[in-house]
Parts: sequence; C-alpha cells; structure tokens
Amino acid sequence: MRAMPDKRTYLNAVKALNSLQSNYATIQAAQAAGPQLDKAIPHMIEWARRAGYSPSDLDKLRVIHVTGTKGKGSVCAFVQAILAQYPAATGNKTGLYTSPHLKSVRERIRINGEPISKDLFTKYFFELFDRLSSSTSDLSIFPEFAPGIKPNYFRFLTLLSFHVFLSEGVKCAIYEVGIGGEYDSTNIVPHPVATGVTSLGIDHTNMLGNTIEEIAWNKGGIYKSSALALSVPQSPAALKVLEDRAREKNTPFVVLDPNTSPVRSLKLGLPARFQYINATLAVGLAKQFLLKSTPPIPDLNIDPNSPLPEKFIKGLETASWPGRCQTVSDGPNLTWFLDGAHTHESITETGLWFKTVVSPKANHRVLIFNQQKRDAGALAETLYNAIGSDTPSFDHVVFCTNVTWASGQYSAELTSINTSATSVDSLIVQKGLADAWAKIDPSSQRHIFPSIQEAVEFVKALDGQTQVLVTGSLHLVGGLLAVFDGPDEEE
Repeated sequence: MRAMPDKRTYLNAVKALNSLQSNYATIQAAQAAGPQLDKAIPHMIEWARRAGYSPSDLDKLRVIHVTGTKGKGSVCAFVQAILAQYPAATGNKTGLYTSPHLKSVRERIRINGEPISKDLFTKYFFELFDRLSSSTSDLSIFPEFAPGIKPNYFRFLTLLSFHVFLSEGVKCAIYEVGIGGEYDSTNIVPHPVATGVTSLGIDHTNMLGNTIEEIAWNKGGIYKSSALALSVPQSPAALKVLEDRAREKNTPFVVLDPNTSPVRSLKLGLPARFQYINATLAVGLAKQFLLKSTPPIPDLNIDPNSPLPEKFIKGLETASWPGRCQTVSDGPNLTWFLDGAHTHESITETGLWFKTVVSPKANHRVLIFNQQKRDAGALAETLYNAIGSDTPSFDHVVFCTNVTWASGQYSAELTSINTSATSVDSLIVQKGLADAWAKIDPSSQRHIFPSIQEAVEFVKALDGQTQVLVTGSLHLVGGLLAVFDGPDEEE
C-alpha cells in the first residue's frame, strides 16, 4: 500500500483505492496456490471490526442479497426501481452496492439510484482508511494482518459501502455479490430480509469450481434462515444443490417461473428477452422486502402469478442499468448497442438481442469486442453463432484492449493492474481474436487497435448509417462510455 497522500482529494482517494488492486503476478501466484476460501469470511469480519462495525450492525440496513452468474446487476436495478415507488417502506433512502463500475467507482455505491457524490466518497473513503490504519489485529489469530496491511480492492469497497450506508441512515440496502456467495465479502450480513440466485452458468472456475454443482453450492451460500431462498429456473443439477443449501440454512426454497409471471406482459426498462427472468426474481425479492416493512403494503399479493401493483409496473418499466442492453444514439447516422456480456450464456443473449435491433439498411455494421481474461476466441464464436446466418454479418470487426486513451493511459477510475501488461501492450489477445474471427467469418474486415479511443475514432470516420455492437467485457463498455465523455480535467 502506497503512503497516504497529504492532500485528501477525490482523485487521491481513487489513486489510493487503485493501489489496493492485486497485480497480475500476485493473482497468478494466488491461483497457482489455490484460493484460501476458509479465511475469507473471518478476515472480512475482522476488517469490519477494525472499521468499527460488527455483523449485527449490518442488520440495520435490511439487506436484499443477490447472487448468480448472469443478471445480478440487472436484478438489483429492477429491485431498486420497484422500491423507489415505496419511499415510506425504505425510509426514502435505498442503498445499492454493485460491481464492477463502468466509468466511475462511485457507481458501485448508490443512494436512491444515484452514485454518491465525489465529496461523500472522499469523506468516507478517508474516514475508513484512517480507522483501518489506527487499529490493529491480534497477530496470533490473524498473522496475515501485519501493520500497514489493508484489505484488497473489493473488500475495501464492500467495507466502504457498509460505512456509507450506515452513516447516511440507509434503511434498505441491495447488495450484489462480487464472486460466488459463500465466501464473498458481502456475505457477512447475518440476517438479510430477502435472498435470490439468478441464472447460473460456468464462470470463475478458479474460485468456484468446474461444475455447475460446485458453483451452485457457492452461490447458495447467501441463503439464510431469515429470508426465503429464491431462485429462477436452473438446470436440474443446480436446482438440487440450491434446494439442499436452503434446507441446510433452514429456509424454504422457492423457484419463480418467468413463463407464468405477469412481467411477461410488460415492456421492461431493460430491453432483452432474458430480462424477463431477472424481472421475475426482482419482483419476488421486492415483495419479500415489502412484506416485512412497517406499515404493511395493502395491495401486495404474495402469489408470484398475481397481477402486479401499479407501482411495481412503473418500477419495472422505468428501470435502467447502463452497459446492459443499452442503446446510445450518436447523431443521425450512428447508433451504439452496448452490453458487457462476458460469459457464454450472457453473450448468447446479447447476440439474440442485437438481432432484434440491427437494421439491414445500415451502411456499416460494426462489432467492437474484447475479453482480456477468459477464453476470448470461444466467446466470440458463441456471439457469432447466436446472431446467426439469417442476420447480416458485420462489415467491420474491431478488436481493441481495455486501455482507454490513445496515449496508452487508462482513465483514472478504470486503471487496471490485474491483467498482464505484456499481453496488453503486445496485443496478444487481440491478434488471436482477429485470427479466430477470420475462420468464423472471412468476409468481414478485421481491425486491431491498442485503445478504445482509437476504435471509436475508426467508427466515427465511417460514412453513412452505422450500427455498432460493443460487447465481451464491462470494462470495454465502461471505457467506451468514458471516451464518449472525454477525459476528466484532472486526467
């Protein structure tokens, strides 16, 4: 951890936070050694103690806890939009903690749907940093907690969210799990009021296991006796594990069916067919929260197939979540379609969504794609197959890194040290993707750029009506939105 800067500005807070990221070499070594999962929750509880909080303090937040492989953020966005219609039940102060962020780290910690201000982030960041710096751990119990050690990036942000929400008097907090569930840093909340698992797939195998059963076991770790264990339809193997975990936690297991849910008749604020699954789970979670609120909600029917109250409908239809099935118009001839899908399941849905919005009349159809960590070539092929041969192919396929600017710099809040700098600088992934795409669709023109800014400039130089799909990584989508905004004056 670098020395704390004397000047306590927002930019210095971001720089100090970025220094808590694990670098690429550290991550590789940790993966080779195997995850130390048994220490994760005790460590997080100890960090919380040093920050001034016990797990029981977190019950004041009345937490709605959400995990899964795909759709976690969308579910949280739907829940937040529904509960925004019930200010009396939430004390007019709903917190939302999600990850990753697109443009600004403040997006991860929201109150009433809005990222906290730079001033609040700076204030609470340094308060938390000072608490951790001035406290110590018993080294006989926690030998890893040597003086000067701080929690890693995600744990620090989770602690910061607790600190912000408790300090600001939040009465309802929606928490998206980072990875897994059982050992995730958000899972020190002892008595959530609602818990849900979104659609499951194979991802983060180095942490969660290589089978759907192992992954389901980890995800089911958020279930608690204080709340119904909600899920959406899963594979039989995953459902059995989730049901077993719910039984282990002494709580009923309920599967919500999107095919019979009244959300099917709505035009959701997040436009894609798979969002009906996410909206169904969000309705169930919001109902569970409101059923435990004071005073009770008079028009609330717990039956998942009952007609929805008007306030639920308004929330679902007005929900928004940047970077997920997002359309951005850029003048009369240029449209961007953004989705940060990065698993085979989610990128399939992205392809199916794009089929419904792409125009055969466009002069140029462009794909901008990157995935720096997973099997990028296989994901690209999955996307191509999902879009299918009945849809006009891409005229241009652009592969770029997640580096923001043509100068080779990241936007300050998008700095990443957890990928191989050598791989990024030498464009190893991008060259491999171009070779792979040449076999998938040799008719398209393939382009490689070292930064997102250069990819955007290439697209904007095209003449005529242009439609662009940007996918493969939330980091890519976030960097693109940062380029749209232009550099901060501090950058």
